[in-house]
Amino acid sequence: MSETRNIIELKNIVVNYDGEPVLKGINLDIRDKEFVTLLGPSGCGKTTTLRIIGGFAEPDEGDIFFDGQRINDLPAYKRQVNTVFQRYALFPNLNVYDNIAFGLRINNVPKEEIPGRVSTALDFVDLAGYQKRKVHQLSGGQQQRVAIARAVINYPRVLLLDEPLGALDLKLRKEMQIELKKMQQQLNITFVYVTHDQEEALTMSDTVIVMDKGTIQQIGSPQDIYNEPKNAFVARFIGESNIVHGVMLADRLVSFMGREYECVDGGFEPNEPVDVVVRPEDIKIRQKNEGIMTGVVETVTFKGVHYEMIVNVSGVKWMIHSTKAAEVDAVIGMEITPEDIHIMKKSEYSEVKEVPFAENGGETEFEEV
Repeated sequence: MSETRNIIELKNIVVNYDGEPVLKGINLDIRDKEFVTLLGPSGCGKTTTLRIIGGFAEPDEGDIFFDGQRINDLPAYKRQVNTVFQRYALFPNLNVYDNIAFGLRINNVPKEEIPGRVSTALDFVDLAGYQKRKVHQLSGGQQQRVAIARAVINYPRVLLLDEPLGALDLKLRKEMQIELKKMQQQLNITFVYVTHDQEEALTMSDTVIVMDKGTIQQIGSPQDIYNEPKNAFVARFIGESNIVHGVMLADRLVSFMGREYECVDGGFEPNEPVDVVVRPEDIKIRQKNEGIMTGVVETVTFKGVHYEMIVNVSGVKWMIHSTKAAEVDAVIGMEITPEDIHIMKKSEYSEVKEVPFAENGGETEFEEV
């Protein structure tokens, strides 16, 4: 089976606003017919990247390729992409039909073709029968569907979506996440989606691009990004993480918290300082004389599907997620298998204190079990 070709390629893209770098030499390949998400905090450069692809902004340096052709000088309206914005940008004075048909009329599509294409688009977004409704008569989810119908009716090769679920309530957001993924598969076109919401990225994406400070931190599948974060920023941003300082003694052998542990990672220099990450859900609660660490439970919070516990291990606070709760002030054992220990190279994010647990920045002695 041949590998899917790239539909978009960004080469060394640099963007500066008021002398401040926004994108710092971005290199990115987006494959055809994939659901790709640009994920990161506010100000990381993800929306600017989307605007560069859409033709709404120009890079100070670098090249944009679409299907192998350089499109730096191609205006937005001539690119084979359409955009759905967070506020949808619907025309309040037009009904649903005219909102969706607007792009067809602008592109001089023959009048006799328009009703059929609008009807097809309405069926696709499950809004058949809503043709005469005014925008203000629609719910947030229905408005979003109209915006998508208007965007796809011109058969774009790529659909750009700039945080389109941001104005919806939580329940509707979750429903629309599933609907958007289904739409992308049915349309069989490329979606490039921008969000700061990790759950959206993990739920919908084939590929996740994690960004911060104008650079790409990691590219991979949702599973790879979650299970194999490249650095402390990615580990913190995608889910909860316990991160401690460690030293890689040899392949599959790491020292942290004052002890040596087997792990499954290799390829580091002997005695190389590293970041050790353990996900809260991978820690098993045991009796105080069992496991590889012992700690005191400081807090227990019910989260619906699990309990979140903060456990003090010789001054280092670890987070545990478990369906069973320990008692506050209880002394517990903590079991971590070699497969639960992930080793990351040190980075500029290693010593950043963004969460109040398991980040001591150095070796810590702990209670013997």
